[in-house]
Amino acid sequence: MKFRRQARKEDHIDVTNFIDVLLLLLIFFMVATTMTKEGHLKLELPQAVGSDDAPKVNRIEVIIDQKGGYSLNGQALINSQSETLLRAIEKLAISDKKTPFVVTADANVPYQAVVTVMEAAGQTGFANLQLTTKLPGGAAKAP
Repeated sequence: MKFRRQARKEDHIDVTNFIDVLLLLLIFFMVATTMTKEGHLKLELPQAVGSDDAPKVNRIEVIIDQKGGYSLNGQALINSQSETLLRAIEKLAISDKKTPFVVTADANVPYQAVVTVMEAAGQTGFANLQLTTKLPGGAAKAP
């Protein structure tokens, strides 16, 4: 006797409800998420108000001109290389590392020139670093 085989039902999972839930969750998160626009920071350099009470006699002052050249206590350096600046600072600072170190830079100087002076001051051991600021009237002021 020949028996007929029973047709097997294919097993499958109905994912229609799962897809509906996922789409609803997607819509919910899209609506609930706030889209923020990245803004650019506007940088305004601060101005300092006050008087210069520090004595100007006993300090080391580095002036950076518009072209990026360095002057150390009124004496212009031969070139604007960091090694030349480092040697000149070391020569002036043999005795006292607690002397105030003042950096005066032109407004149009590249930031790297100021960083070079700050690195040289740090390498020679100066901890009292000051930056010259601009008074609201336009006159320069060293802190």
